Amino acid sequence: MTDPSRLWQRLQIALVFAAPLLLLAAVYVVGHALHVRAPLLGRAYVIRIVLADPDATVALPPVLGPADRSRPLVVIDAGHGGHDPGASGTTLREKTLALALARALRDELLRGGGIRVALTRDDDKFLVLDERAEIARKLGADLFLSIHADSAGEKAGVSGASVYTLSGKASDQAAARFAARENSADEINGVRLADQTDTVNAILVELAQRRTQAKSAEFAALILREGEGTLAFHPQPLRSAALVVLKSPDVPSALFEAGFITNEEEAGRLASPEGQQNFAKVMARAIRVYFARQARE
Repeated sequence: MTDPSRLWQRLQIALVFAAPLLLLAAVYVVGHALHVRAPLLGRAYVIRIVLADPDATVALPPVLGPADRSRPLVVIDAGHGGHDPGASGTTLREKTLALALARALRDELLRGGGIRVALTRDDDKFLVLDERAEIARKLGADLFLSIHADSAGEKAGVSGASVYTLSGKASDQAAARFAARENSADEINGVRLADQTDTVNAILVELAQRRTQAKSAEFAALILREGEGTLAFHPQPLRSAALVVLKSPDVPSALFEAGFITNEEEAGRLASPEGQQNFAKVMARAIRVYFARQARE
């Protein structure tokens, strides 16, 4: 004779598995009776992101400007893109603003002549951080500039541009938070999309980075000098952080955070044709002075 208590336990277990099915059936019946469509299950609730083949080579963008390869090459990187919008303001997203500024700078450099230019992206596509630096290295870039815009969250009135260079330790807490947000662009639900690989001896890389970091700091200082009186800088404009996108050991690199997209007044200025032209002229001057100095060395 079956023990009633064990029979009840089995019934409870069966109800645990059957309850979801019974609930779905009830939703379907009620929805059908009331002519209300039951919610779609499965695919409609899944966001699908096509990830790049880890073994595939990075597609290199076209290099514009003089055909003479002895001319210096700057690679301009518009931050974020694709499924990663970056920071968001009331009406503007960082990926859109960064691309507009990158294009403005490219056009200004090409107008002046003498410098070759390439964009890591010229449309709304996603690139992992390692790919951005790899593009610069594979093209043999003489300078790498990544363009971004920051978010101040709910803090009102925060404004001003900053220039970041690479360091092992963040220069301040704000720089650390910024680095954490930018470095997470290679993650979805906390999972890294690209693994860090380094086939170069660690000591040689460190020595190369020291020289590169000195040149990066020189370029950052030139941005501040050329932008004085034209661009609005943050009270602490020169910053450093362990930003993945700047970790190329042999390409001087800087990240220009154009301002705070969460500040409506500043976002409007950066999105305007005049604001973008001011940015492009300042940055183009800084790039030309930098390359002129390197040519004398």
